[in-house]
Amino acid sequence: MKAARFHAQKDLRIEDIPEPALRPGTVKVAVAWCGICGTDLHEFLEGPIFTPAPGHPHPLSTEEAPVTMGHEFSGTIEEIADGVEGLRVGESVVVEPYFVCNECPPCLAGNYNLCTKMGFIGLAGGGGGLSEKVVVDARWVHPVGSIPLDEAALIEPLAVAHHAVVRGGLVAGNFAVVGGAGPIGLLTAAVLKGMGVTTIVTELSQARKDKAISSGVADYVLDPSQDDVTARVLELTNGVGADGAFECAGVNAVLDSMLDVVKPAGVVVNVSIWGRPATVDMQKIVLKEIDLRGTIAYVRDHPAVIKLVQDGKIDLKPFITGRIALDELIDKGFDTLINHNDTAVKILVHP
Repeated sequence: MKAARFHAQKDLRIEDIPEPALRPGTVKVAVAWCGICGTDLHEFLEGPIFTPAPGHPHPLSTEEAPVTMGHEFSGTIEEIADGVEGLRVGESVVVEPYFVCNECPPCLAGNYNLCTKMGFIGLAGGGGGLSEKVVVDARWVHPVGSIPLDEAALIEPLAVAHHAVVRGGLVAGNFAVVGGAGPIGLLTAAVLKGMGVTTIVTELSQARKDKAISSGVADYVLDPSQDDVTARVLELTNGVGADGAFECAGVNAVLDSMLDVVKPAGVVVNVSIWGRPATVDMQKIVLKEIDLRGTIAYVRDHPAVIKLVQDGKIDLKPFITGRIALDELIDKGFDTLINHNDTAVKILVHP
């Protein structure tokens, strides 16, 4: 079968590899669509990061580069191992793409997203969605019912956004500021909006500002190059400030702004993965008693996210801006998202 294989920095190849075999407790999924994630781009440009370097196999997958990429994927169950219950052949599903040890203190506490050996399918080994077939533990397979499979490929990044919102502790009627309208920022705003939170999005790119408006996820869009963001948030919140803010850009100026716009005792959630160390104005945190929280991936978020989509509270169609074949991955996928990233939100690949 064909698969996109990461060998080394800027060395990603479409290769023919053997189809994976079913193992006890697993499910074989025929991949329908796989999204290209910002993490995939970082891996391609700067890796290996999450991918195990040659000679250093991942402790759980036991694999090292080259590995098959892709962790945002949907598909159809093709085969089920004996003894696996609750799933059926032909069912539309998404995969929660984890390796976890089930032994470390975070795993035993139920926080498997914080597993000390954690790895992601599609980055740390175990196959990936940028291939025709993948075999995964049944534990990680989630039926999506009638959600179209192209939209279902966005369930994984939507779960990232959902977990960030859960970490923020916001409720219906609150005000939230989302800093950055890239894919995760837009999806974070979508979750907030679906929960009944008033969303204020800050963004410089005209294309991304337009998407925040046209997709319906933003009640207000502010441009930091034109607007006094802090003053406008105070105006919109009757002088109180936002209940929470979400840093989704990995840019220090955005983090600083999120600390400014939240009310005293507000919450700032850092959602983005940073390419370099950030600086934090601790005086702002101290004087306003701000809670600055991290978030990574998701933990038991998929069922809630799937229900939000099934109930019509989140519409994923507006975020799909391209569909390509696996052979077009580099020139129409990675190149577009690296060099023309304001023109695309989510590009899906059909292996």
